[in-house]
Amino acid sequence: MKSLPGYESFPFEHTSNDLRIEHTVYRAGNGPAIIIMHELPGMVKETLELAKRLQTAGFTTYLPLFFGPPGRSASIPSMLGYTVRLCISREFYMLKKNKTSPIVDWLRALCRLAHEECGGKGVGAIGMCLTGSFAIPLMLEPSMIAPVISQPSLPGCVFGSRQSREACKRSLDFSPDDLEHAKHRCATEGLKIRGFKFSHDIIAPQQRFERLKQEFGESFVPFVIDSGPENPHGYNTASHAVFTVHYSHKEGTPTREAMDRLLDFYSKRLK
Repeated sequence: MKSLPGYESFPFEHTSNDLRIEHTVYRAGNGPAIIIMHELPGMVKETLELAKRLQTAGFTTYLPLFFGPPGRSASIPSMLGYTVRLCISREFYMLKKNKTSPIVDWLRALCRLAHEECGGKGVGAIGMCLTGSFAIPLMLEPSMIAPVISQPSLPGCVFGSRQSREACKRSLDFSPDDLEHAKHRCATEGLKIRGFKFSHDIIAPQQRFERLKQEFGESFVPFVIDSGPENPHGYNTASHAVFTVHYSHKEGTPTREAMDRLLDFYSKRLK
């Protein structure tokens, strides 16, 4: 278990449907709990910078480590290696449509622990890339009251005919039952789901946000950053990671506005 300066770390285990899952969790900060679910290529230094901003804003962050060492720099070789491992993992469903990955139940248990430890109204979460939509099925856990999705990339739409790949872009990576439960909570409890992405991100297709808007209506509040050709802020059309690798903290940039909206959402929901 590798240590991180300023963080407590602990192993967290949970068994669901005969699948035992254990990962190290890194905890820091004070205040209401927020679960940060890292993306490919791992818990990189930019992920820790996001966590630090949330800690400074008055939150306790819980960072489960799904793969790789924490705090390393992003690299293409490591990302490719982890992708291969994830494709055969029993914890993550990389290509299955309308099915909730087993790791989500482990994350629900982590939400319960975080709420017990930090108290308050409830727990927030943010998923990114391969964990992008996980905050929605996490809403089966009653303590989850501030779900955020960022550049959701699953299910991956890389195989099949052109028609099937296009249809896949509207698909979700959680079960219909989990979808209906989340919709029910939004309708009966007034919960909101915040979403963030770059407009031309082909890994997190725009059609997926359109599907979520169709399902949740006004309960889904998207913020889409223009990354099209000749956009005024000079974003590459391949820009993907809103809060980490492609984030700029410079005042007046769209990613800084996204961060301000994120912090405002968590403050209003959790404090």
